[in-house]
Parts: sequence; structure tokens; C-alpha cells
Amino acid sequence: MKKSVVMMALGAGLLANGAMAADTESQDVKMINLAHQSGCVTCHSIASGGSGPAGLKPIGPAWQDVAKKYKDQEDAQEALVTTVLNGSSPYASHWKGEVSGFAMPPNSVVINKEQANELVGWILHLAD
Repeated sequence: MKKSVVMMALGAGLLANGAMAADTESQDVKMINLAHQSGCVTCHSIASGGSGPAGLKPIGPAWQDVAKKYKDQEDAQEALVTTVLNGSSPYASHWKGEVSGFAMPPNSVVINKEQANELVGWILHLAD
């Protein structure tokens, strides 16, 4: 992952208030802001290797790890957008043992399908 993305992630909270005009935002800043505004960073980090609350395993997988896991999966974009919008089943988790969360809640109340598509596409490019 580019060092600039990590630096933007650290400062994303400052940008989340919308102070920067949408037409001048880079894609990284735009997606980091969307993630903050939608509450995604409550459970997910961008970079691999972080810990969750109180030093426990993270609640959800880091997006770099998601990108690596789905890198060569043909239907990854569609499958992940569905998970973002509808949530996931705690009985079918393929992150078991790697994260402390049991399932992803549905997020369609905070992010629409177009936004989810854009965010998931950006996440999948983190493996590049």
C-alpha cells in the first residue's frame, strides 16, 4: 500500500467534515472520508497488522487483508458489495480466528449501492 494512503488515513478524521471540495479530492481521500462517514472504520482498518479495542484482535478484517484474500476471485466486487449492504452470517464467517467480530451488520442504512460499489472497488485495489 502506498505510504500516502496511510498518511491520509491518519488524517481522515480531519477531512471527514467535508472541508475539502468533492471535485478536488483524490480517490483515496474520497474513499477514506466515505468510510469515516459510514462508520466503516469502527470495525475496519486500512492497513494490515493492527489490533482492535484494548489490544484484542480487530473487530473486522483490515482492508489490505480483504484485498489480498479476494484479489483473484472473479465475483469479489459483487460479493463484497452484497456483504457491505446486507451484512454477513456469523455461521459462515471465513475470518474466524483472525478477527474478534462474529458478523458484519447490514450497512444499507448508511451507505447506498453506488457508494458501496465505489468503496469496495477502492478496497480491492489495495492489493495492487
